[in-house]
Amino acid sequence: MIPLDTRPLFRRERQLLLELLRSLDPADWEKPTVCPGWSVADVSAHILNDYLRRISGNRDAHGGAVFADDETLPAYLARVNGEFVRAMRQCSPQVLTELLAHLGPELDRVWAATPDLAGPARVNVSWAGPGTSPEWLDIAREYTEFWVHQQQIRDAVSRRGADDVALMRPVLVTFLHAVPWALHDRVRSGGTVVRFEITGPAGGCWSVMSDGASWDLTAAQAGEPAAVVRMDQDVVWRLASRGITVEEGRQRAELRGDPELTESATTLLAVVA
Repeated sequence: MIPLDTRPLFRRERQLLLELLRSLDPADWEKPTVCPGWSVADVSAHILNDYLRRISGNRDAHGGAVFADDETLPAYLARVNGEFVRAMRQCSPQVLTELLAHLGPELDRVWAATPDLAGPARVNVSWAGPGTSPEWLDIAREYTEFWVHQQQIRDAVSRRGADDVALMRPVLVTFLHAVPWALHDRVRSGGTVVRFEITGPAGGCWSVMSDGASWDLTAAQAGEPAAVVRMDQDVVWRLASRGITVEEGRQRAELRGDPELTESATTLLAVVA
């Protein structure tokens, strides 16, 4: 793994989101986003739901989750997210924006109070594989959640932004932590490398290396890769968050080497689905 501390980024990402929301016309709030059935206002409400959930869980140790009989985690999240978004349609864009501005700093304080970034996370990052996740990965996952939803709003209203290197590269690196799990059923000898080459200002090169039983992400460029996945930075985050399909991602990528490894690596999924 490549540890990250994304805590200093939340305030700036949120500031740009609030500036964007305050600049929108009434018609902009109703524009559809890539999230099926959700408008710009709905995605904003979903971000607010995430703020409330993490403050309640991390700060107040509130469990809250009530699963229906035989309900899976993806089904539960889809249900409660939909319920919250529908309920918040009674609130004006101004109220949504004010609530985000009010609660955001409290969430920053929650992250700042994290005692040990290397310690076990309160909420495991399921898309990075089974087992206990470190705190830094859980926090980074939340950062990517907010950043991606802001980009979805920007796409809907045709406003670029919040995509400079300092804000975007941590998203890409966090999402690459999904690649080892995407490769988990591809057993290769120790030292086998799959290289990700991400083009664009926020890009770079990262390696996923096998130890003979599992895979791990590293920034080192160790040895000749058995497979190479070359993608633009915009393709990577859209693929990982399923803003585009796996097939679309592959069509917009350059794939070289072992086809089984490139096929699995390009299924990276960094959302619960």
